[in-house]
Amino acid sequence: MTDAGREPGDATVTRLGSGGPWEAVYGYSRVVRAGRSAWTAGCTSTVDGVVTHVGDAAAQTAQALRIGLAALAEVGASAADVVRTRMYVTDRLVVDEVGRAHNAVFGAIRPVATMVVVAGLVDPDHLVEIELEAYLPPS
Repeated sequence: MTDAGREPGDATVTRLGSGGPWEAVYGYSRVVRAGRSAWTAGCTSTVDGVVTHVGDAAAQTAQALRIGLAALAEVGASAADVVRTRMYVTDRLVVDEVGRAHNAVFGAIRPVATMVVVAGLVDPDHLVEIELEAYLPPS
């Protein structure tokens, strides 16, 4: 859906959901694009309401990145447009796995990145949650 009632000259804001289990309950979009910038909500390894790759931080990272990149694609952005990632991990012991899985997607692109160890995520089976930010070139 696109926001109505914007002031003249303002960039159109597009907000899209994925139908994920928490979006409607908690009131957020999977991806938002405003002008040439786009952001994803935190992406995890949840598919059709079920956590996948339980216990495998690298596979959860790869799945979360696929979900985030698919959301960005819906608003016209690609992996090459990603300028920032934020990774939240639940255990210091998986930092290297998560970082290497991130590198497999973004090694050549090299966005700025932050990885933070947190006490936990919404589902106790989640080992990682990732946010993506993209900046699209002028059309």
